[in-house]
Amino acid sequence: MTATTAGESTPTQLTTYLPSAEFVKNAAIPSMDAYNALVKEAETDYEGYWGRLAKELLSWKVPFTQVLDESDAPFFKWFADGKLNASYNCLDRNVEKGLGDKTAIIFEADGGEVTKITYKALLDKVCRIANGLRAMGVKKGDRVVIYISMSIDGVAAMQACARIGATHSVVFGGFSAQSLRDRVEDTGAVAIITADHQVRGGKLLPLKSIVDEALILGGCDSIKNVLVVKRSGSEIAMTAGRDTWMDDVVKGQSTTCEPEWVEAEHPLFLLYTSGSTGKPKGVQHSTGGYLLHAALTTKWTFDLKADDVFWCTADIGWVTGHTYITYGPLALGGTEIVFEGVPTYPDAGRFWKMIQDHKCTVFYTAPTAIRSLIKAAEAKDSVHPKSYDLSSLRLLGSVGEPINPAAWEWYYKHVGGSKCPIVDTFWQTETGGHMITPMPGATPMIPGSCTLPFPGIQAAIVDETGKDVPNGQGGILVVKKPWPSMIRNIWGDPERFKKSYYPDDFKGKYYLAGDGAIRDEKTGYFTITGRIDDVLNVSGHRMGTMEIESALVSCTDLVAEAAVVGRPDDTTGEAVCAFVVLKRSLPMGDEAKAIAKQLRDHVGKEIGPIAKPKDIRFGENLPKTRSGKIMRRLLRSIAKGEAITQDTSTLENPAILDQLGQAY
Repeated sequence: MTATTAGESTPTQLTTYLPSAEFVKNAAIPSMDAYNALVKEAETDYEGYWGRLAKELLSWKVPFTQVLDESDAPFFKWFADGKLNASYNCLDRNVEKGLGDKTAIIFEADGGEVTKITYKALLDKVCRIANGLRAMGVKKGDRVVIYISMSIDGVAAMQACARIGATHSVVFGGFSAQSLRDRVEDTGAVAIITADHQVRGGKLLPLKSIVDEALILGGCDSIKNVLVVKRSGSEIAMTAGRDTWMDDVVKGQSTTCEPEWVEAEHPLFLLYTSGSTGKPKGVQHSTGGYLLHAALTTKWTFDLKADDVFWCTADIGWVTGHTYITYGPLALGGTEIVFEGVPTYPDAGRFWKMIQDHKCTVFYTAPTAIRSLIKAAEAKDSVHPKSYDLSSLRLLGSVGEPINPAAWEWYYKHVGGSKCPIVDTFWQTETGGHMITPMPGATPMIPGSCTLPFPGIQAAIVDETGKDVPNGQGGILVVKKPWPSMIRNIWGDPERFKKSYYPDDFKGKYYLAGDGAIRDEKTGYFTITGRIDDVLNVSGHRMGTMEIESALVSCTDLVAEAAVVGRPDDTTGEAVCAFVVLKRSLPMGDEAKAIAKQLRDHVGKEIGPIAKPKDIRFGENLPKTRSGKIMRRLLRSIAKGEAITQDTSTLENPAILDQLGQAY
C-alpha cells in the first residue's frame, strides 16, 4: 500500500492512504470510478438498484414484485410481497451449492480449545434445535429471548429461531437480571435460551441463575420454557416443567426441518438499545431487507472472498454480532472465527495469537480494544503484534465508535503491516449495517474519517431545520431516503419510533441518526463528531444517561438526585460520570469512596458492569438554573476537568461547583 500526503504538510493535516495495486486487482469494487458508478445507478433508479441486488444476493421462495412501499411512511416496507427464510439463505443454500464440508465457524473457547463446524453440521444442529422449539409449541411470530455467551450454540439458537419464523431477541450476557427482566417483559417472549454459565477471562460467570432471578422479579408470565445449554457442567437449579437441558431438547430430533417461509417484512429480531429516556428501545428489524444489507456490506465493505477467514470480535448480544457473525458472513458462505473470551486473557497478545493460529485474513474490532492493546503492547514486547506472524491479514476494520487518528495509524502499521486497508465503519443498531465506510479497493483512506456513504445510502448533514449545510460546517447527520435494512419500528411503540427517528423538525422526511458530523471541504469525507442526544458511547456500547440516572436514584435509601454525563476516555472512548446528591450530609475521603463503590455496584446490578460510572462526584445539590433545569453543559466541563468559563449567573447556587470538583 502506498501513502501520499494530502496537500501541504502541516501538524493538523493527516496522511491519505491508498489501497495497494495487489489489493485493487481482486477487489469487489476496484476503483473510485466503480464506486461512483454504483452511486449513480442508485441515484438514477433507486428501486431498480436495490431490487437488482436483492435478486442477486438472496434466494426467494416467492419472488417480490414491489421493491419499496412508501404508502405508510415512515413505516417503509421493502420487498413486501416476497417470501424467504434467513436460515435457508445462510445454511441450506450453501450446502446445496456443494459447500457442506466447508468450515462455517472456527470456535475458540476462553481456555484456547478449538472447535470447527462445517455448513452441513451447523445446518443439522440448527434443524434439531428448531424442531425442538417447534415440539415445545414455539411458532412463527413468537418471541424467544437468547441470553448466552459467544458460542456456536448462540449462533445456532439465533438461526433456529429464524428457521421457524420465531423472532429472536438476544440480550448481552453482561446485562443484569433487572435488564433481562425488562426485555423479556417488553417482548412478551415465550421462551429463553441460555447456558449454565459463560466463561470469560478464566472466570465462570453465571447465566442461568441470572435468568432465574429475572423471572422471580415478575412481569415474565409469558415465559413457558427455559432451554439451558451445558457449558460448565456445574450443578445449577432447574425448575421442573419449565427448565430443560438443550441436550434433552434436541435428543432424537430430526436433522431435517422445513423452513418457515416468511414475508420479507416479518420481524427477524428485536434488539434493545438505549435511548435518551430510561426505557430501552426494542429495535425491530425485518427479514428480507436486513439480510440483503448484511450480505451486501459483508461482500463489499469486507471484500469477502471464498478463501477468507473472517473475524468480527463483537458479541452476538450487540447488532455487530448479529450482522457480521450470525448473518452476513454465513449468507455468503464464508468461514468465520467466533471467540468466547476477552482480548487480554491469558495475556494481551490473545488477538494476535488467534490471528496467527487461524490464519485470519479479515479482522474487525473496536477502537476500545485497539487502544487497550496499544497500552499493553507498549509496556510489554511479548504481547506486541510484532511478536506474532500476522502476514495472513489483508483487511482490517473498525466499529462501534469513531477511531482516533493515532490509534488508526498504530493499527495500520503494527497490525496490518502497513499493507492492509482499514474500513472505519459508521452504522448503528437501527441501520442494520454499514452506512458510511471506505470501500477498501477504491476509497483513499484518511485516519479518523469514515469517508463516504455506502453505495445507495443517501447520507447528508443538515441544520436544525433540515436544510443542508455546506461542507466544512458541522451539523446533524441524517439519511434522506429509506434503505432496506433500516429499523422498521420500536417494538410496541410506533409513536416513539416516529419521534426518535423521523421527528417533526424535519417534517418526518429524514432519518435522524442522533449523531453530529462534518464533511471535509475538499474531499467531502464524513467525520462523526459525537451524539447529539443524551446517549453515551462506552466501549462501543450505547447507554442512555437517563437509564443510568434511574438506576442510581433507585438506590432509594441513599440517593436523592443524580445526573449523568460523558467525558472523553483514552481507552473506552467515553466514560460515565455521575453527579450525585445524597439523602444525608456530604461525604468526604474514605467514606465518599465507600459510598461511590456501593453506587457503582448498584448500577452494575441494575443494568450491568458496562454502565458503572468511572467517576462519581457528590454535591449538596446539582447546578440548576433558578427555574430548576440542570445545567448539563457545566457538568460536562467539570467531568472533563475544564475551567468553568461559562456564564454561571443564572445558577441557583454557584458555590455548588466547588463541591463537585472531587471525583471518587
